Amino acid sequence: MKELLSGNVHAKMDADGVKLEPNLFNISQQSTADYTNLCSTSPVCEAPIIRQFWKAGVYNNELAFKPTTQSGSTYLHIHPRFLHSNATSHKWVFGAIAELIDNAVDEIQNGATFVVIDKTLNPRNGSPALLIQDDGNGMDPEAMRRCLSFGFSDKSSVSAIGKYGNGFKTSTMRLGADVIVFSRNITNRKMTQSIGLLSYTFLTREGYDRIVVPMVHYEFNIMTNSFVCLQSKDHENHNLNMSMLLRWSPFSTEEELLKPFENVGSHGTKIIIYNLWLDQDRSMELDFDSDTEDICITRIAPKLPNKGKDSFRQATNEHLANRLRYSLRAYLSILYLKLPETFTMALCGKVVLYHNVATDLKYTEFIMYKPIEGSVVTTIGFAKEAPLVNVHGFNVYHKNCLILPFWPVVSYSSNRGRGVVGILEANFIEPTHDKQDFEKTSVYQKLVHRLKEMALEYWDYHCGLIGYQIHKKARPPSTAMGASNFIYQPKKKFFTNGDTTIKPPMITTMDSRASFESKPLSHMVQQPSCPPGFQPGSNLKRKSCYEPVTFESDARMEVNSVNGLNQTNLNKTRDAESAIEDNRELQAKCSEFAKAEEQLNLKVMQLKFELGEAQKEYGRLSSELRCVAKVKEETSSVQYI
Repeated sequence: MKELLSGNVHAKMDADGVKLEPNLFNISQQSTADYTNLCSTSPVCEAPIIRQFWKAGVYNNELAFKPTTQSGSTYLHIHPRFLHSNATSHKWVFGAIAELIDNAVDEIQNGATFVVIDKTLNPRNGSPALLIQDDGNGMDPEAMRRCLSFGFSDKSSVSAIGKYGNGFKTSTMRLGADVIVFSRNITNRKMTQSIGLLSYTFLTREGYDRIVVPMVHYEFNIMTNSFVCLQSKDHENHNLNMSMLLRWSPFSTEEELLKPFENVGSHGTKIIIYNLWLDQDRSMELDFDSDTEDICITRIAPKLPNKGKDSFRQATNEHLANRLRYSLRAYLSILYLKLPETFTMALCGKVVLYHNVATDLKYTEFIMYKPIEGSVVTTIGFAKEAPLVNVHGFNVYHKNCLILPFWPVVSYSSNRGRGVVGILEANFIEPTHDKQDFEKTSVYQKLVHRLKEMALEYWDYHCGLIGYQIHKKARPPSTAMGASNFIYQPKKKFFTNGDTTIKPPMITTMDSRASFESKPLSHMVQQPSCPPGFQPGSNLKRKSCYEPVTFESDARMEVNSVNGLNQTNLNKTRDAESAIEDNRELQAKCSEFAKAEEQLNLKVMQLKFELGEAQKEYGRLSSELRCVAKVKEETSSVQYI
């Protein structure tokens, strides 16, 4: 990948196997292609030749430059076609968006407090574009070069989601043909801002045989209180970089090009992806118009039937497990297992309320699985709507990020296993590059086999609780207060009933109400794991065939005793029914309070977000005021002299 800068900069960027050429614009060593047209500006930001992503890999080789050699050495070029073929690893467009949000989440350790995902407009032609912005550490010029190159990754933290140094390129090129990046950074008391353009449209229309990335970098000058370009404006490379940016980006003047930095603050990154891809029906892949508070995928969104015609199918389609396939807001709500309360995701101007799938389960159990190293606790239960919805599968996370949502490990050709949902964090297996699946290793295959066992065992013991035919004899409920029942399996270790020293796993999110650690799930119906009509111990004692014969007087006494016992049982039944009714009323009230709490939490997060924006604006205005006061002071001192 080439940046249009001097050779000494590229010397720092050499990597094994791929050598970045210096003197890229030594025309004597290039083909006879005309470079002068790159320096001309155009009032229109051109669109890619082919607007549909899965057909955009076609490349016009007639326009391609001839490969060159320097000093007898052959340099390996990365052909622009690789941008497209590399992006095909993302089959699902939301997976590409999640890749960019992962970069913002990785910046939490550097002080990031928010990430914004929203629609913006291309100022040249008014077409929709995708905006993603965070207030992380930002990138200095060197980090910007690495970001737009292949295989460079500065993420050394064990908890970092990113790993390969390839996600930015694959995700942005999957979403649109072109992306422009604005980043501001403070390092060693030096503030810089950089702009980089990765444009498939530019490369294909100009017929390049290598990837060229125009960039410009600025540094804040304390004396002039303004940003100054790191290269002289009279420098040939600066003029060439700037000319290409102004022709192929959405901004036609340098003043417009710098305008996106106005709300970045002292550090952060803003990404604008434009010339968004179309689907096979030549409609926008991303739908910004159907819901003003959401971004949807048009072709996947189902057409819901009218209420009353097919309530089962409608309830299934409206369930989170299906909505996340076409609703970005639904997907983001469960994308991370836990996030700090100081971090906020805002989609289309509204804060995303994080959701804990574990709180949606009933008859919950916790099962310990031991891979090669360490142990993993799997939360398993029935979906709270079961059996009225066709939803099941495991939500598998890796390093806090959702890889497989509602992953069906069991063949559901029969009813066995339906409605069973699980959650676990599997850091012992490696995800694929697009973070939408796992590498098919032997450890992965063992996990698949064990999850299948878990789902079927749980179903066999508990299916009677939701109205299915019982497959296994139910276990008696735990007598310990607050303890959960756990699946028994010979020669495998699980949590034991009544062990108060073992706590359920901490699956906590920003919505602290949904945390197992902070508050019990009072809104769930705590029922024993016995099917209807069974009582614990009722099948343990058999009647003896050698019972003695009783006399009539004894029989009358026994009848009276039985009648009294029946009356007592009837009174107990009435008391139990009354208690159940009271419990239902309390649960309804708890549900109302829980909804009110969710709304209040959402409002608090929205106010925090607005407060942060106001504080940034206040800081900017205060800085300007101090500068003005300093100028006035200097002016008055000069006049005095």
